[in-house]
Amino acid sequence: MIDMKKTTLILALVAQTMLVFAQKNAPENWFNLDPKHNKINGVSTERTYDELLKGKSGQKVIVAVIDGGTEVIHEDLKRVIWVNAREIPNNNIDDDNNGYVDDVNGWNFIGGQAENVAEDNLEVTRLYKQLKARYEKVDTNSLDGVEKENYAFYKKVKATYSKGYNEYAMYNNIYSSLEKGVTSLTKSLGKDSLSMAEFKAYKPADMNEAMAQNSISKTFESSKKNYVVISKFGKGLQGAKEQISKFVDYHYNLDFDSRNIVGDNYEVVSERYYGNNRVSAPNGEHGTHVAGIIAADRNNGMGIKGVSDHAEIMVLRVVPDGDERDKDVANAIRYAVDNGAKVVNMSFGKAFSPYKDAVDEAILYAQSKDVLLVHAAGNDHKNLEVENNYPNDKITNYTASNWIEVGASNWKKKKLIPAEFSNYGKQSVDVFAPGVDINSCIPESKYASFNGTSMASPVTAGVAAVIRSYYPELTAAEVKEIILQSAVKVKGKVQVPGTKKKVKMTELCVSGGLVNLYEAVKLAEVKMQNRK
Repeated sequence: MIDMKKTTLILALVAQTMLVFAQKNAPENWFNLDPKHNKINGVSTERTYDELLKGKSGQKVIVAVIDGGTEVIHEDLKRVIWVNAREIPNNNIDDDNNGYVDDVNGWNFIGGQAENVAEDNLEVTRLYKQLKARYEKVDTNSLDGVEKENYAFYKKVKATYSKGYNEYAMYNNIYSSLEKGVTSLTKSLGKDSLSMAEFKAYKPADMNEAMAQNSISKTFESSKKNYVVISKFGKGLQGAKEQISKFVDYHYNLDFDSRNIVGDNYEVVSERYYGNNRVSAPNGEHGTHVAGIIAADRNNGMGIKGVSDHAEIMVLRVVPDGDERDKDVANAIRYAVDNGAKVVNMSFGKAFSPYKDAVDEAILYAQSKDVLLVHAAGNDHKNLEVENNYPNDKITNYTASNWIEVGASNWKKKKLIPAEFSNYGKQSVDVFAPGVDINSCIPESKYASFNGTSMASPVTAGVAAVIRSYYPELTAAEVKEIILQSAVKVKGKVQVPGTKKKVKMTELCVSGGLVNLYEAVKLAEVKMQNRK
């Protein structure tokens, strides 16, 4: 039997995920606005160019976007996409001898000769499948010390997998029942739009109709409406159900494996040269949005304005609809470093990292080559002091100096400054940046507003790119230091994401503040003056 209480609890997922019942919208271009002049907690991009950088010239800075792919012909991106000048396009020759054939705009590490990976498992599914074969029927009395530890890890992975699978299977069943109820209600009522009182007065014919009536009423009430529009709810429900179905069909499906498309030997983590050059492959919506935040053309009079006016976007595709793989992440970081990137944005993360050593080595390689890595903290309102989110800067009793971990801030003020979904951590997250209702590019030269630390990270990467453009003498570690020291401190107490508890911002991140380009450029200028 369907649990009505759980049905009610997932209504928020319909509204939040699909943004069907949007309330007050954020101010246009808010992430670039200024706390003082515009009374909005953006990063002061426009004020910085108008006051501090006016008349100054910067140099080109390559920013690698490691993501799910980017539309390189987007009207607002085509002039800012990195072009590998050493490579002759489409001649099927590795002209620059870097191991990647025709890598004109970057590389796709999750593509094969004929097709590209679209969906993949979550890392916990891959781990569970692997460990299950070894430990499901093992005699625990025969295990030695190391094997006992491995078995304990297997039990943890199994519990995590089972919890996630069961939860999404339940959601999938509930959404199916709600869909039937919506269809039936529409037919029974004979109209789509009703007053709240009229809709609630209807006596449902069966359980499905009762569920749908309850769900629709609560969703519109939460949006402070005194009416309902059944089709509007149905549209949001369908979109949310499609997302949920992916978890059941791909993410938690032990029988699904798309890695054969790539054609590499996945177990050989040191293998580097595989994939293809089709960087605008499937799942390009997220990566296109990220690229736009960093560097959308500021001078073409259309669309939006990215943070950086001198960034060139190198496209590296490693993130499918599912969890990225450590081998691909490590290789993408190395590719970015070897091909001239000075800033790398990584708007992805996961709870397990079986080949963490390979990623750690790539992070240290980037550090040795003075490349700054900017990473999204994640959207599960978790405390990263007690829960893992990979990749990160913790490398066996060492913390990488070239890493910035970014939480998401809201355009709203006071206690609501931290986004309700953002992960946080007193020592694990460095700073917060705009990540709610961020308008940017999506494929087919369109635009849309997204939420997430995935948006906050590129805002910060854009700020880093501006500093590295106008103050190229500064190292990656110095740029990180500047961004953290110049962060605008949040006064008073704020709400801990996912709770009603209030704390000082210093309990949520190292800097206790919000990224601000204006203050960062001022501090960079002081540092450069002190060197003379």
